Amino acid sequence: MKAVVCPAFGQDLVVTDFPAPAMIPGGVRIAVHAAGVNFADSLITGGKYQEKMEPPFVPGMELAGVVTEVADGVTTAKPGDRVMATVTGGAFAEEAVCDQTDVYVLPDGLDFVTAAGFPVAYGTSHLGLKGKAGLKSGETLVVHGAAGGVGLTAVEVGRALGATVIGTAGGPDKVKVALEHGAHFGIDYKAEDIRERVKALTDGRGADVVYDPVGGQVFDASLRSIAADGRILIIGFAGGTVQQIPANILLVKNVTVIGYYWGAYRKIAPQMVRDSLGECLDWWAAGKLSPHVSKVMDLSQAVEAIGLLKGRAATGKIVLICR
Repeated sequence: MKAVVCPAFGQDLVVTDFPAPAMIPGGVRIAVHAAGVNFADSLITGGKYQEKMEPPFVPGMELAGVVTEVADGVTTAKPGDRVMATVTGGAFAEEAVCDQTDVYVLPDGLDFVTAAGFPVAYGTSHLGLKGKAGLKSGETLVVHGAAGGVGLTAVEVGRALGATVIGTAGGPDKVKVALEHGAHFGIDYKAEDIRERVKALTDGRGADVVYDPVGGQVFDASLRSIAADGRILIIGFAGGTVQQIPANILLVKNVTVIGYYWGAYRKIAPQMVRDSLGECLDWWAAGKLSPHVSKVMDLSQAVEAIGLLKGRAATGKIVLICR
């Protein structure tokens, strides 16, 4: 099969022939039509991610396509079904084998390109905001990187949960994207002070919940604009700096900082992930979510696609066409 291959950590990806994956117990084989690209793909191929794969390997964490084969006892999908799925790796290829717990039959009308970029970002935001941070209707949510892959979904999920959403992004064009997808207010952190604007927009109280995939100085601004008894959800460090958290501020303001790695729940609480993504698909069918794919590229352009995410030059999702 044709696939994108990481020959060694830190080396350029290559598009080449690669052995098709073997079937596994409880597995579902999928003819991959499209695969979503994530910032984490740059970390995985660089050997800097929480879960390391042994080179050479096929990267890619999410995909959509048609089921061609299932193992004995599989109940979540059958041959011929249109599905989306998550994998630890292997999405950037013409074929993938996934565990049945990670496979979701698509509702009518959800196309492969949109579905390929759906599970990781919406899964991360929904389970994080509803399950981990306990975001409630009427609370104020600040979303950093609000025009990016996970940030934009956090804006939509926060709005669907009844929160007032403040989105921060770098530049007026990105702020506009966040506003178009449901943010009540936008902050251009290149031209405005996050702390001062959040305080002004909340009458000095601060945010109840902060969703932070950026880290570094952005986290510092969050800590100084969070309300008493607020919660900060750490999603990642796309800004490149892993912050050191001053515990004295947490103590004085009764702030909870939550480390959150969505991928771990696929193993330790798979049903919770399925219930979460199931609600997201229901929300999509009800018109509450509007997935934003800003760029569709060929499988051979995987290096360029990952580079766009590393440079924070894209809004929403980038999706690769695999066949």
